[in-house]
Amino acid sequence: MTATAVADDWPQWRGIDRDGRIDEPGLMQALPDGHLPRKWTVEIGAGYSGPTVANGRVYVTDRGLDQDDTEIERVLCFDAETGQEVWKHSYPAVYGDIGYRAGPRASVTIHGDSAISVGAAGQLICFAASDGTIRWQHDLRKAYDARMPIWGITAAPLVYKDLVIQVVAGAGDACVVAFDLWTGKESWRSIDEPAGYSSPILIRQAGQDVAVVWTGASISGLDPKSGRVHWRVEMLPRNMPIGVPTPVVADDLLFVSSFYDGSMLIRFSKDELTAQKVWHRAGTDEINTDALHCMISNPLIKGDHIYGTDSYGQLRCLDIATGDRVWEDTTAVPKARWATIHTIRDGDREIMQNDQGELIFATLSPAGYQEHSRTKLLAPTRKQLPKRGGVTWSHPAIANGHIYARNDNELMCASLLP
Repeated sequence: MTATAVADDWPQWRGIDRDGRIDEPGLMQALPDGHLPRKWTVEIGAGYSGPTVANGRVYVTDRGLDQDDTEIERVLCFDAETGQEVWKHSYPAVYGDIGYRAGPRASVTIHGDSAISVGAAGQLICFAASDGTIRWQHDLRKAYDARMPIWGITAAPLVYKDLVIQVVAGAGDACVVAFDLWTGKESWRSIDEPAGYSSPILIRQAGQDVAVVWTGASISGLDPKSGRVHWRVEMLPRNMPIGVPTPVVADDLLFVSSFYDGSMLIRFSKDELTAQKVWHRAGTDEINTDALHCMISNPLIKGDHIYGTDSYGQLRCLDIATGDRVWEDTTAVPKARWATIHTIRDGDREIMQNDQGELIFATLSPAGYQEHSRTKLLAPTRKQLPKRGGVTWSHPAIANGHIYARNDNELMCASLLP
């Protein structure tokens, strides 16, 4: 698979297997009243990217201005135990017409001693994770004549063996491009479609590794070694490509959900490299939704049910066979357009961070949303979203008994050990 870090690290977007799952029975069972005590806090700039943690280091990206008022992005590395800065790298990053300008979106991917980052305007850089030495870099926007999505490049780099698979949004058949991990040389390119915002994942199918990519027009299964398209299930946008959440998988089922275009369940064959749509449900608009219309929040599959946060913060449970709604709950996050809950599965319970910076321990089941405890993690800030008092839209990381989270002003670490 992709990760080489120890099991307790969080080395890439959504954790070791990009599935938002941990299994840490030793974590605290109840959150303290008030605030979760911090181990350390460091000042950083604004950005949407969630932290990643590997080999005793924490990585995050942000955005700002240098001393000459040039727009820059930064890649930052800190000691996971103390918060002390280990290294940083800044580079010019002119966003142009990219919307939501607070900062880079994609989490840094750590693979061995490689740290791969990609900025909102397409600066793809491979560093030595230990000291920040640059091994290679590409300006994807220029090199591939990118058909830049309105919110820029958001998909986190996926490492497969000695390849870095990246959603590039390039012209022609360069929606997705793979680069040699050690040299940066292009290995393959694939798919002539507009890019989406979702990060690619790996699945096992018919005894092979398959890279699943959700573009602005389809969900496709690729040979990660060559880019060859094994199968494609069309999902055309009715307004604009807006698929943000990462596809989620359980057994032979794959699920995606979009703010405007609703939800689709796909079944991929275990015996051959094929896939087909099981159901696709969408409401008439962002208010009158059907099944689930996720925006930033990632859904999850648990048993025979799907759980996720709808367009205005409604937490829902669906029957996986049909997409029918089992229940809806509106207490986990205040109602608002694009209200967000980031959910991490820990065994049979869920650890949630809502967009008001609250940390919640809960259990999701067909019987309903059962909240066990809630505390303040960090404050919402206004650069990610200058409305409703601000938000905390960045996904947290849980590694080695600690939670790492950021807003527009700070990166913090707190223990989750009892």
